[in-house]
Amino acid sequence: MDTEDLQETIDAAFEDGSWDKRKVRKAVGEALDGLDAGELRVAEHDGRDWVVNEWLKRAILLSFRQREMETIEVGPFEYHDKVPLKGGFEKAGVRVVPPAVVRHGAHVERGAVLMPSYTNIGAYVSGGTMVDTWATVGSCAQIGRNVHLAGGVGIGGVLEPPSARPIIVEDEAFIGSRCVVTEGVIVEQGAVLGTGVNLSASIPVIDVTASEPITYRGRVPAWSVVIPGTRLREFTAGTYGVPCALIIGHRDEATDTKVSLNDALREHDVPIQ
Repeated sequence: MDTEDLQETIDAAFEDGSWDKRKVRKAVGEALDGLDAGELRVAEHDGRDWVVNEWLKRAILLSFRQREMETIEVGPFEYHDKVPLKGGFEKAGVRVVPPAVVRHGAHVERGAVLMPSYTNIGAYVSGGTMVDTWATVGSCAQIGRNVHLAGGVGIGGVLEPPSARPIIVEDEAFIGSRCVVTEGVIVEQGAVLGTGVNLSASIPVIDVTASEPITYRGRVPAWSVVIPGTRLREFTAGTYGVPCALIIGHRDEATDTKVSLNDALREHDVPIQ
């Protein structure tokens, strides 16, 4: 089927519950193969903003209804799941260090490096990116080129509702150890998150580099340098610190990004490991 026919078939099946028809099974299989090959993406940048291809998230959800549990054996490891594992890494030019796992339906571009980590269905990991040890790339997350997801980073999955935007980490970003990014947050190009930054749609990202604070929610502006923070809030039981993230500086996008990153970390004393 062409893409238009795939979308029409999957949308109709999702709405009327006809997931078990042969035509629907074929369409779902083709959609997941397209995601796996990188020919289709759950979210794409249209030149102005990120656009969610909702029908592809619906295809993933339909596949869970269609598939049966099965035993998957990989060397000495045994799994029991509905989703097969991705293969063909040598041909794809991807370095995968045991016991890294990628589920079928996720795409990893040539030149990416996966340390022992987990990449879920619907995700897209671009070339030049390293997914470091025990980092997770959640379902449908979109990771840009030359990104570093440091040890223990948690990039959340956003599969439901299908209309919801997945987590997006744009090109040249650096996500420090033990950071957690959830709820469709966008980390824009070149941004640096220091160790332990937690971001969700409701946690404010506050730029404190000028005379007056500027607050963002749901996104980290491009080339920002960010650390964990707290702000005081009054509750019935007293005053307590609640989490936020603080923009304490900015990288220079006009210079080489690696040099700029090192300079930013030294200047602002930001821990990343």
